[in-house]
Amino acid sequence: MDSIRLMVVFARVGILNELQYRVNFFFQVLESAISLVTGLIGLGLVFRHTTVLAGWTPPELLVVMGIYVLMSGVVQAVIQPNMLRLAQDVLEGKLDYVLTKPVDTQLLLSIREWQAWRFTNVLVGLLVIGWALIWMQADLQIGTVILFVMTLVCGLIVLYAFWLILATTSFWVIQIESLINLFEGVFAAGRWPVSIYPSWLRALLTFVVPVAFAVTVPAETLTDRLTPQTLALAIGMSVGLLLIARRFLRWGLSRYSGAGA
Repeated sequence: MDSIRLMVVFARVGILNELQYRVNFFFQVLESAISLVTGLIGLGLVFRHTTVLAGWTPPELLVVMGIYVLMSGVVQAVIQPNMLRLAQDVLEGKLDYVLTKPVDTQLLLSIREWQAWRFTNVLVGLLVIGWALIWMQADLQIGTVILFVMTLVCGLIVLYAFWLILATTSFWVIQIESLINLFEGVFAAGRWPVSIYPSWLRALLTFVVPVAFAVTVPAETLTDRLTPQTLALAIGMSVGLLLIARRFLRWGLSRYSGAGA
């Protein structure tokens, strides 16, 4: 309960800070709209030449796009700002201020920054998913909704853990911007289901840069493609990667020498 209250406090402070610059909301809406239109144009160009892409129909691919936009919104609103601040604090020797607080270090490092306007992408993603489901005339059952939420949570945990691992490398690597840019470039492949890629790239996007668990697996839930094996693998991957990220962070902290060292 203390952790939840702390998270609420930081979220409230972050939202209040963002509300000081309300014009940013309109810029974020414009950015989201441009990104969505660009993605729709890409889909339109593909389906000018075919009706099915690797077994995926246009509304099903729209589900994938909606989940990608939703996930990107959560990453940009919460995960990415906190991980970038962690790397900056390590570089400037300011991490001491976090380490001396009587709270779990990983929790505090993960909730300090909130960019509220970025949640616009979450809303846009939900609208796109809803539009796609109406287009498919999907009859969602409560079990499907529960599985979808489960896979979304697993996907977010995977993304958070991967970002935490990237940020933790700042204890050894001064400039991690190149790693972050590389990951963001690879994550853009999540606009499409991983099944359309060659086998070597599909393996890369599943087990090295886990885009599949963040986007494709939740989309498989809504398109009746999810298998029990895939669900079990997604849960195992999220738990395993989270444990690895936590151990890696602790190892990095043991090597940290800040301003108070």
